[in-house]
Amino acid sequence: MSKSRKVKKPNQRKPLVELTEAEWEIMKVVWEKQPCSAGTVQEKLVKSRDRAYSTVKTTMDRMAEKGFLTIKRIRNLQLFQACISEIDARRGEFRKMLKRAFDGTLTPLMQFLIEHEGLSKEEASQLRKLVTRAKNSKD
Repeated sequence: MSKSRKVKKPNQRKPLVELTEAEWEIMKVVWEKQPCSAGTVQEKLVKSRDRAYSTVKTTMDRMAEKGFLTIKRIRNLQLFQACISEIDARRGEFRKMLKRAFDGTLTPLMQFLIEHEGLSKEEASQLRKLVTRAKNSKD
């Protein structure tokens, strides 16, 4: 008698990553500078937004608790590294917006972009190429 096993589908989606605005700012620096200290992140952020070191460090510690960052300790230095990719973070942000504004479907989003945001000839051409490539990869 053979046992049936569940086989993981190749298209199965990862859980969505949803970052707050402050977490996005921090992750952008971490992706660029990793591994890095909270001080490095704070120095980079102070140019665009006045963030205290303690605020940045507390936020990064919480991000580590959420599984977005890992912490490597070297004596009394803590180095942070991303556990999530930029693609996964973008995917989460996109899916959240798509669900909220377009009931989770792409066609109304594309229709909205075309009708209300205006596409240049170059953008329209790029979209056609992407649709053709997607169609050909499904065949």
